[in-house]
Amino acid sequence: MELVGAVAIVTGASSGIGAATARLAAARGANVVLAARRVARITELAEELPGALAVPTDLRDPAQIVRLVDTTLDWFGRVDILVNNAGQGLHVPLEQVRLDDLRAITELNVYAPLLAMQAVIPPMRRQGAGVIVNVSSMTSRMVLPGVGGYSATKAALSMISQVARRELAPDGIVVSIVYPSMTATEFHESLAAGARVGGNSWAVRAHSAESVAEAIVGVIESGEEEILLTSGFGGGGADRGGPEQPP
Repeated sequence: MELVGAVAIVTGASSGIGAATARLAAARGANVVLAARRVARITELAEELPGALAVPTDLRDPAQIVRLVDTTLDWFGRVDILVNNAGQGLHVPLEQVRLDDLRAITELNVYAPLLAMQAVIPPMRRQGAGVIVNVSSMTSRMVLPGVGGYSATKAALSMISQVARRELAPDGIVVSIVYPSMTATEFHESLAAGARVGGNSWAVRAHSAESVAEAIVGVIESGEEEILLTSGFGGGGADRGGPEQPP
């Protein structure tokens, strides 16, 4: 999809990958709708980006997801792109996973993107076109001790995305997946429980948020099914549909 003039909702837009994606999409000519809980941050970012709209949203609340899409339609009259980026980690051994923590990240990592997809499908179908990019994780393609609960939620999101790509293709709606590996963001500062896996060596191998944003905007423009960002695990950068890399 051409970004010039397109209306793009980006969730988790207050920092990290979401903020970087919003900046890049706006630079390519999109009208960006910024969704996150941190009002001050998305308000400040909206003031920075021409044509941007900040919509404070708690994505664990289904009613607020519907309001986000309705506000976008009221403001712009259409929605062309949805980037489901908001998510939270849970980095503890499975023996220590608390059901409340697993439920909380499942609400954000699985239920919220599904509900957001359901909210944008009708207007996209009426338009005859749309793009949905779901941000999964390379951990969902590995057997990585310590992140089993988190990886399971991202694996669920990946399967939802793969099925949706086929279900929605007749309507002109393209669904793609981006699989980041380690990324230098605030993600590990707001885990539901646990701590970063892999010690301090992660920093030298981590992607920048801007490089992940490039991949997200790239699949919006190309319509590719998936991009695996593997260099954080010693690979060679973006892998378009290749085999998963070992940790």
